[in-house]
Amino acid sequence: MWSDAVLILASYLLGTAPQLALLARVRRVQLQGDFHESLWNKAGKALAVTGILGEFIKGIIPVLVGRWLGFSPVTVVIAGLAAVCGQMWPVFARFDGEKGNSIAIAMVTALNFKPAIVALVLPLVALVIRTLPRLKAKSAGEGKALVGGTYSRSFPLGMALYFLAQPFLSCWFNRPPEIIWGTALLFVLIMIRRLTAGLERDLKASRDIKSILLNRLLYDRAAAPWRQGTQDQE
Repeated sequence: MWSDAVLILASYLLGTAPQLALLARVRRVQLQGDFHESLWNKAGKALAVTGILGEFIKGIIPVLVGRWLGFSPVTVVIAGLAAVCGQMWPVFARFDGEKGNSIAIAMVTALNFKPAIVALVLPLVALVIRTLPRLKAKSAGEGKALVGGTYSRSFPLGMALYFLAQPFLSCWFNRPPEIIWGTALLFVLIMIRRLTAGLERDLKASRDIKSILLNRLLYDRAAAPWRQGTQDQE
């Protein structure tokens, strides 16, 4: 039906909203690479957190509105996925957006609350693994940042496991088939974005394709700088 198409298209366009770039303009900074990290480092923690909250809102709205208006569960799932795709592949920024983690967490929590909350233990454990060495370094007077700072492999791996766990936990909680397949597709989309974001630069910087693909899929780590000088794109 036309109404289904309107909801899905509106959800995608909502996902494309460039709130990170707009927040960067408040501080007159230019974003590069991962906009979340760049905003955190250049514009401060408050604006970075505000940007993440904006992504949470963009992920929740399509699911809540779709259910409130009485759309079918399949349409609601597709609308939620469309919002995530809008964040990752925004049409107004040459389809080069963000990695989609924040908006995807919000979307899947609104869509599939219990499995989403249970799976949070995975990134939380990864966050503890990331933070404990920094606590020790800070107590030793090294002044290592607890939040932000140097790159860590544990948290990106924890996030990948979080999305991977969604369809299995959905089966465990006897969720409807459309949610099981929808969360499985969400994991695939997140991994595709990890794999392809700035991939061309990596392939030019290194010939070790196996290492490039492994680091991207498991650790969300690029070998070369991604999106230099692209503040107006998200």
